Amino acid sequence: MDDFSTNPFDDDKLREECGVFGVYNTEDAAAMVALGLHALQHRGQEAAGITSFDGQLFHSHRAMGHVAGNFDREDTMSGLKGSVAAGHVRYSTTGETSLRNVQPLYADLVSGGFAVAHNGNISNAIHLRRDLVRRGSIFQSTSDTEVIIHLVATSTYRTLVDRLIDALKQVEGAYSLICMTSEGMIACRDPLGIRPLVMGKLGDSTIFASESVALDIVGAEFVRSVEPGEMIIVRENGVESHKPFAESAPRPCIFEHVYFSRPDSIVDGNSVYSVRKAIGAELAKENGVEVDYVIPVPDSGTPAAIGYAEAAKVPFELGIIRSHYVGRTFIQPGDGVRHLGVKLKHNANRNLVAGKKIVLIDDSIVRGTTSLKIVQMMREAGAAEVHMRIASPPTMHSCYYGVDTPEREKLLASRMDVEAMREHIQADSLAFITIDGLYRALGEAKREGGQPQYCDACFTGQYPTILTDQDEMEQPGQLILLNERVQTA
Repeated sequence: MDDFSTNPFDDDKLREECGVFGVYNTEDAAAMVALGLHALQHRGQEAAGITSFDGQLFHSHRAMGHVAGNFDREDTMSGLKGSVAAGHVRYSTTGETSLRNVQPLYADLVSGGFAVAHNGNISNAIHLRRDLVRRGSIFQSTSDTEVIIHLVATSTYRTLVDRLIDALKQVEGAYSLICMTSEGMIACRDPLGIRPLVMGKLGDSTIFASESVALDIVGAEFVRSVEPGEMIIVRENGVESHKPFAESAPRPCIFEHVYFSRPDSIVDGNSVYSVRKAIGAELAKENGVEVDYVIPVPDSGTPAAIGYAEAAKVPFELGIIRSHYVGRTFIQPGDGVRHLGVKLKHNANRNLVAGKKIVLIDDSIVRGTTSLKIVQMMREAGAAEVHMRIASPPTMHSCYYGVDTPEREKLLASRMDVEAMREHIQADSLAFITIDGLYRALGEAKREGGQPQYCDACFTGQYPTILTDQDEMEQPGQLILLNERVQTA
């Protein structure tokens, strides 16, 4: 797509790939799923899909773009009949962007209809896909989620549940799945619990979602997080919980707390908002600076900035004002006015910052283009000093578990030390929270020297799983027999 996003600040963020929402046993289930997906829109803004089941037939609608505009039409929703439904919002990573990759994916298996909505990334999907193609499987998408469907279809086990378990025992990486069959709904989370998944109740209905905030939107009660390695099966006769995988020490994604999840969500028992405030407080203790104001980079830096300001006893002020009504525009990359698009989305509160020493609080630095623009904006507004504090350690490594991360050489922290980064973004000072400070904010023991309680590979490079596809691609002379790289979900 050639159009230019007028959201240059958000374009320089790590992006969570997907969100999932499913409901079993409620009237007009697809409408409830659409509401849930609205609450998860931040997890994927490229495409959305809903599949429902009416007791006889499966019905699907998948579309490019946001939930609003695609699932608020009466003619669309009237076709999604049934008391069971699942939905998905997504970003793509590499490879093509097309309707055939939009989820939930559906297939007719020997056991009947089977639909899957997946958040995560199968890190050996290319390896598995290559073997499946050699054995005769015919793929209809470039999504790694379809690998799971083919593994289920080719399994020799008798029941669908056993086939799914057999399939998942062959995959590496991260997955939170909501699966629909003619007999019920299955929700499961990978043994390390890298990607989040929660369970809720609304009357006699059972609901699953990527974040608890989606339960709030539909008025459901938060029951608990789906445990790492747990498979929950919901049928007419009740709810069953199984632990079919070898037990592992959980490693949920630490960046869910830093940026991905909405602040009003509960992730693995922690309030995201409270954790982000605690991160800001730790950041102030570790790297405080004498300034007049603490200013968040909206909106993701706001909770950490509140925590920083409270701990540092420095006034919190909105020195950057964000417009929430700007989407994509006609502005093309080659246009001479492209740089003016920055101020369509964010603008300096000039009267506040002029002549003042300020510290900007942001959640991360990825490529560094965002931070440079922000610092320049503050200086143009007359700030006397511009300091920057980051509510995560330096992002030095790519993610292979369902997060759209630039290649490592494009990550600023992989090429520069902190002083070089400070010079690059033209700030008076720059500091990041330490990995131990991040763990303290989460209420955990120090990470250094001990077994990490989270997946923090984007900071440390210590990946919790084997990375078969990545390892094969890095081997000299290795031939990947695919025309298109498999996309993540």
